[in-house]
Amino acid sequence: MSSNKIVILENNSEIGAGTRGSSLGIAALKIAALKLKKNYFVKYKSETIIDNNALLHDYDQNSLAINSKGVLDILNKVHNQVVSILERNKFPLVLAGDHSSAAGTISGIKSAYPNQRLGVIWIDAHADVHTPYTTPSGNIHGMPLAMSMNIDNVEHRNNVVDHETAGIWSELKSVGGEGPKINPSDLVYISVRDAEEAEEYFISEHNVKHVYVEDVRKRGAKEISDEVLDYLKDCDLIYMSFDVDSMDCDLVSYGTGTPVPNGLTENEAGGLVNHFLIDKRVCCFEMVEINPCLDNKQNAMAESAMRILENATNIIEKRG
Repeated sequence: MSSNKIVILENNSEIGAGTRGSSLGIAALKIAALKLKKNYFVKYKSETIIDNNALLHDYDQNSLAINSKGVLDILNKVHNQVVSILERNKFPLVLAGDHSSAAGTISGIKSAYPNQRLGVIWIDAHADVHTPYTTPSGNIHGMPLAMSMNIDNVEHRNNVVDHETAGIWSELKSVGGEGPKINPSDLVYISVRDAEEAEEYFISEHNVKHVYVEDVRKRGAKEISDEVLDYLKDCDLIYMSFDVDSMDCDLVSYGTGTPVPNGLTENEAGGLVNHFLIDKRVCCFEMVEINPCLDNKQNAMAESAMRILENATNIIEKRG
């Protein structure tokens, strides 16, 4: 696989997040590449999603699905672009502001390969399986997996959802077609350590596989990745989503919207990503939630992410 096999999809949207600044995450990566003297963003072709971040200046009254119409537009754009990249037989490497982007990516993979069973490796501090019925914040970056699995989790509702919100939520779940794009049995969480009660119920009820930080530290990235890939052995394709808040905010940086202590080290995170990408079923990699506005160590989060990203793309190229 040469460098023209990989296409970077830049999605600067941050309207699904609750804190401001993740729209600058890709710019921060580019600054990190310059500091590390890497020609990464010259070597790989980029395509850009036109964002709706101007909507942030026009306060959205819907408290259970904030900026939902703007997010819906972004997800449809991401879906269409991911389909286009895959149909050109390229590898989509998605860089996004907030994690709601993942719902568009997953639906795009499923639309490109409708008859393939898709597994998801979700490396993140958060479970991101909220819905308008359960959300404590209304921020849609906490909902992409619920959209992708076509769930409402009304059994554990905390909120009363009005007709309009229910309608837009139905549209969000239907990006790329109605029905679930993935099954809970084909989802693996890694490093999740900040899930709310309604999410915990869902994870428990569906017996979602969960790899804890302590597991990675104790057993090592290779053994964990081998186990996860074996768990997903019945999947034809795998999508890997990497939220930088999966890493330890005290060891790495607070440069992300929702930092959580006791996460992975950069080496642990990078090791997992690298081992997963050796498997040719991994057809897409997404990195999200770098927020340089919140970085307590200048641009340290983006620099860590850039090192992980460069090593990841080297492995994708070597797969042939």
